Amino acid sequence: MQKEQILIAIVDDHTLFRNGVASLMGEFEELKVVFEAENGEQMQYMLAKKPLPQVILMDINMPVIDGYAATKWLKERYPKIRVLALSMFEDDKAVIRMIKSGANGYVLKESKPRELLEAIKTVNEKGVFINEMVSGKLIRTVAGDETPPDFSGKELEFLKLCCSELTYKEIADKMFVSPRTVDNYRESLFQKLNLKTRTGLVMYAIKNEIFKL
Repeated sequence: MQKEQILIAIVDDHTLFRNGVASLMGEFEELKVVFEAENGEQMQYMLAKKPLPQVILMDINMPVIDGYAATKWLKERYPKIRVLALSMFEDDKAVIRMIKSGANGYVLKESKPRELLEAIKTVNEKGVFINEMVSGKLIRTVAGDETPPDFSGKELEFLKLCCSELTYKEIADKMFVSPRTVDNYRESLFQKLNLKTRTGLVMYAIKNEIFKL
């Protein structure tokens, strides 16, 4: 008996790339592409005309309405739809801003088709996916399978500031501590949460609603 297909949509302003992804994803029996859109505005139109997708693959840099604004709009009106950012950018600022906008996951465009398929299936089932930028433990924590660890007051303050665009040195200045002390807070959180990147810390803080950002 064939499993129920995951309905997906692709929002990207590069026609050849968008069509290519749609064609590749359409080859997987687990997926069904319900529509394509070249920007956030066209996505809004398509949502009113086509079957609602369960997962939307969202580019970031697009004209008219970009990925950040489109994701925020989507989460306000269609909170059950998962957004999987599909971008060439892997810097912290792009990832953090996209996650703050409401994205459930982040995948690089250089990913292989099978990796993208697994990302779609994971974000649909678990509610979050961040490729290899954060560990699998984050997914389990967000899904509620892990007991939150104990944080010190300073660690919580550092975690909150990590969600800003401040550098580590600027965070140290704001906390009135040395950069080395900030490094200690960071390493302690990495160990407690089994994470390796600042992006992982931000994801943890946002997805567990530790702070209202």
